[in-house]
Amino acid sequence: MKITIATRESRLALWQAEHVKTLLEALGHTVQLLGMTTKGDQILDRSLSKVGGKGLFVKELEVALEEGQADIAVHSLKDVPMDLPEGFALACVMEREDPRDAWVSSVCSSLSDLPPDAVVGTSSLRRLVLLRESLDRLGRQDVRIEPLRGNLDTRLRKLDEGQYHAIVLAAAGLKRLGLEERIRHVFEPVESLPAAGQGALGIEVRSDRHDLVAALAPLVHMPSWLRVAAERTVSRAMGGSCSMPLAAFAQWGGQEASPGLAAPLWLDAAWGDPEGASPVVRVRFQATVESLEQAEALGKRVAEALKAAGALPPTSEG
Repeated sequence: MKITIATRESRLALWQAEHVKTLLEALGHTVQLLGMTTKGDQILDRSLSKVGGKGLFVKELEVALEEGQADIAVHSLKDVPMDLPEGFALACVMEREDPRDAWVSSVCSSLSDLPPDAVVGTSSLRRLVLLRESLDRLGRQDVRIEPLRGNLDTRLRKLDEGQYHAIVLAAAGLKRLGLEERIRHVFEPVESLPAAGQGALGIEVRSDRHDLVAALAPLVHMPSWLRVAAERTVSRAMGGSCSMPLAAFAQWGGQEASPGLAAPLWLDAAWGDPEGASPVVRVRFQATVESLEQAEALGKRVAEALKAAGALPPTSEG
């Protein structure tokens, strides 16, 4: 087949699209890229929760699919809204890269080493809540957590310019771009529970393109897809938006090293109040999961438990 991939033009997005292009070409397809700039890339002076959410990173790509300019769109799955617009479908989830958060700093190796009145940058309400919880535990109320927008290179530049003492990023993006040496510490899930879908690539198509679904089938990694399906269902059931400080992370057998589908799928979730008025709510359940329907059922169960424990839906802003 001749396949055109719609992609954002950031260095990381282009790496991801080139990665998919290489895999599809190895299967005998002819592939080209269509680079696009999205509103999410253009609006950098406000937080995502105030300008329309993570869907700003995918809308233009979906228009390209709808108008036939492109056949597929490659996304970081954590940037994809929980409910796709009518007429679109998630055709493939590839094998997941490292889903954890990474601590990047030139002045300190961890939270506990931050200098007095330090500034930590993050674009994520989830990370803000979890960082604040850890800092409070260390008695570090002096540390400020400030917004950090822009693509990966922009965020690293702002750090290097001294605007922040440290920033928190997804480990997967740094590893994909060969920047693993910038990582001073990788947060284990017990320290900073990842976002739903973090580290996974998803491929979106028009829902009537069954030919593309078949062409993409060899790229599907079902153990990863089941994990992220459970995670994304938690977010969807909670009214998923970027204005909600929610973490959801699934592991086979309760550990990151996947022993395969024979093991139970453990799903952890956490919700926190951005204002810090109440403690972080955490729940954990496990189930035998062998299908997307079972993964979603586990996600709904976890979401209901979060709500019962006091987690609140997002505000109307998100």
